[in-house]
Parts: sequence; C-alpha cells; structure tokens
Amino acid sequence: MATSTLSNDDFHRNSADQHLEIFGLIWLDADVNIKEIRNTEQQFRSIINHLKKFQDVKQCQQYIEERSQKDRLVLIVSGRLGREIVPSIHKLRQVISIYVYCMDKKSNEQWSCEFAKVKAVVVELDELVSRIKTDHKIQKKVEEPLSISVLNTSIDTGKSTIGVNGEFVFSQVLIDCLLRLKSTQTDINELINYLKNEYEGPLRAPAIDIHPNATWRPDGITVAGGNGKGNELNQLDNPHGLYVDDDQTIYIADYLNHRIVAWKYGATSGQVVAGGNGQGNGTNQLDRPHDVIVDKERDSLIISDAGNYRVVRWPRRNGASGETIISHIDCMGLTLDQTGSLYVSDFAEGKVLRYRIGDFGGTMVAGSVGIGHCIDQLYNPCYVFVDQDRSVYVSDSGNYRVMKWEEGAKEGIVVESGPEQINDFSKMHDRTGVVVDQLNTVYVADYYNHRIIRWPKGATQGSIIAGGNGRGKGSNQLFFPQGLSFDRYGNLYVADQGNFRVQKFNIKQMTN
Repeated sequence: MATSTLSNDDFHRNSADQHLEIFGLIWLDADVNIKEIRNTEQQFRSIINHLKKFQDVKQCQQYIEERSQKDRLVLIVSGRLGREIVPSIHKLRQVISIYVYCMDKKSNEQWSCEFAKVKAVVVELDELVSRIKTDHKIQKKVEEPLSISVLNTSIDTGKSTIGVNGEFVFSQVLIDCLLRLKSTQTDINELINYLKNEYEGPLRAPAIDIHPNATWRPDGITVAGGNGKGNELNQLDNPHGLYVDDDQTIYIADYLNHRIVAWKYGATSGQVVAGGNGQGNGTNQLDRPHDVIVDKERDSLIISDAGNYRVVRWPRRNGASGETIISHIDCMGLTLDQTGSLYVSDFAEGKVLRYRIGDFGGTMVAGSVGIGHCIDQLYNPCYVFVDQDRSVYVSDSGNYRVMKWEEGAKEGIVVESGPEQINDFSKMHDRTGVVVDQLNTVYVADYYNHRIIRWPKGATQGSIIAGGNGRGKGSNQLFFPQGLSFDRYGNLYVADQGNFRVQKFNIKQMTN
C-alpha cells in the first residue's frame, strides 16, 4: 500500500486543540502497513492521538522539518530506515524521542548509541508500546505548554497584578510544577550524572561558560614553576599540555623532564604523578610527554608520550607505571568527550582519531590520508578539543589555522587563521593549545607571537586576551605559549614553555 500524500493538515488542529495537544507520533517503516502493525495503531493512538505513517525517508524528513518547533514528535523507525533519517533529524527541536523497532537489536544498538534521543531499540511490539507509554507520561509533564493569565483586580481594591512580569510568573509556576513531580532513583542518578558532566567534566572540554564580553587581567600570576629551568619539584622544563581539575590542581606535561607533575592550588612545588624515572620507554618511564588529561571515570591520567610514539594510561593516585593503550602514533594532543571516547591527534599523519570505549582501532574524525593544505587535510595537527555536539577543533599548526570538523564531516571549516603560509619551516608550530567555549568562541595559543587569541564565531579577526607584549618573562608577557585551559570560574591557564612556568590570568568580574 502506497504511503499517503503529505498534507499540512495532518497536524493542523483548531486553536484550542493546538494549545492542548502538541504531541505527534510518526512511524517510518517500509512494512508499516502490514497487518501486525496496523493492529497496534489503536494502542498507540490511545497514547498519542496524532499518528502519521511513512514508508519513504525523504517524505518523512520533509514532514518533520515542516513541523513547528513547538510540536513534540515521537518517532518510530525501522533499523534500515533509521540509519538514514536519524542523523539528519536528530538535532531538530521538535523531535524529542526516537525508538528503533527492528529484528536485529545488537547491530542497531551499535549505530544508535551515538544519538541521545534514541530511547530504546526493541524487537517486540508489546515492548515498544509499553516503553512509549511509560516515557510519554514523563514527556507530557515536562513538555505540555502552561498557560498563564495575568489578571487585573478591581481598581477599588487598590491591588493589581498589571505590573507583574509574565515571564517571572511563568518561571515561578514552572519551578513549582517541577518540584511537585515525583522522582525515582533513576531520575536522581541521571541528574547527578548530568551535573557531573556539565560542571565537573574536563575543564578543557564542553562545560566552559564564558561571558562574550569577558576580559582578563593583563598581568598573570605564576601558579607552577617560575624558578628557572630544572628538574626539582619547584621547577619545570619546557611545559607543554596542561589540565586543570575541579579543585584547581594543575596536571602539567613537563616535557623535557619526562614526567607529569600535579601542582595543587596554592602550592610552591609539584608532585610527580607519572614518569620522572628518566627518559626511556619502560612502563615506568616517559619520553617527552606532550599532553595530559584526566579520565575521571577510571581515575587515571591519559598521556601523549610523544617520544615513545604511544598513548599511555596511568593511575592518577600512587601509580608506579603506565599501560600503553595506543601504539605507533605521533600524538601531540588528546581529549575526552562526554561519552568517554578518546580523541588523539596524529602529528605526522595529519589526522585526528577517535577511540570509543572497547574499540581496538581508531576512527578518523578529522583530516584525510596524507598531510596537506586543503580544507579536507591537516598539516601537523597538535592540540584537540571536542564540544558537546562532538565537533572536533584542532590546532592545524603547519597551516597556521584552527579547523572545526563537525561529526561525520568529510572536510573541515576554518574557524581561526593566521598569516599566509611562509617558507620558514622553523615556524611550523604556529598554532598550539586550543579551547572552545559554549558560544563557539575559539581560544588559541599563538606560539610565535607569544600571545593568546580569542576568536568569536564568525569573526574575521581575533583579539588578544593574554600576552602580546613581546617575548619576555614579565607578568604581562609570554614566551612560546603551549597548552591552555580554563578553570570553572573562567580563569585562564597557560603553559608558558620558554619561561618554564604556568601562568594564570584571572578573569575580570563583570559589572552592570
């Protein structure tokens, strides 16, 4: 039976109905009209009255995209058609949940796990009905519109609500409704995990919330090192990557000391937490570590052990040795996304690889085969950053630019660029540390110009937020800046390589 012709009337209701009913159920399946499915329709209509069926992906996608963002659509897809449509419609506001109804649960769980709105993969219709019914009870409480009328009382009473801000009233009533919702232990755990990811997660990762007009104090404070070049616990030797933990402990890749040092807030010396046993390739040694991050889930450090062409995992507390997790890679930068996937740059091969938990091999998510200067290529990628949409930002040092590769993209987008390329191969590492905030503003270490640049989304030029006063060791100067990071307050930390120190630039308090 052919799919019915699309009509804009399918979801049209009179104004009263539209106000009361915002939910719609869409079923996309090549076999959507078989008897077994038809017999289930009535059960679905008892949950969500407005049901629309499709057998064609393009028609279904067009229909969804034409719906108002105020609509709330629940989508059922087959495994085969789901693979086609879900990546295209997953981010649409009107799509709130997706269910995969299929015969092969395992294979469909593999591709669907990347999409947060996919709530379940099921093989039985009864299970599908039950799951949608349960979830919809919650969705109705959260998504149904709330109507508020601000009424004027009689003038004679001397009281009126005419001056009450409608948005304020709405927010207060909404808060009251939310507080009255009954929560389960699952809800509580979900909230805790969300807040951990949002506020505790890697602060070189997607939780950074910085005001668009923020500025930083021009004079930095030395918070690690600063006592000359050396291998004592109060010294650093060419620090590269760094990571700022929740308690403002700084983990530093102490490059030429072949160690990772943890420097607690306010401390005058650091503590060796990885390596520190001389330059070498033993399990208790490092060779010119370039970057370091903290994996909170496993309470461990992940280190780009550049001189040994490997990535190692090292216990964060009292670890005597590390474990190689990636071999034969010229890794200069690494990071984790919110799902725990590891992203690593391959400096020599001109690409960034993603390793999901349990993967034996990496997937290329930026760059292509071979280095180059085109927008589908990278030339000596260094540091990497991944945002909440799993877009990869990489300091493409050999091309004097920062590139953004959206998830699944075959080519990148230039989001920050330096001068035209010059034939001075001593200046290949022009762009080093990179961080991106919630507004997609890019912060990048401009290595040879001894400064940190802020580059707002869509801007044609950046602005200096730290350094930029020539090469030097003054409090307002930098000398070959490498890695950078922010703490939860928006303070900026810079690995000041040539000055053998880490500088902290405090954010200025915003005033009205």
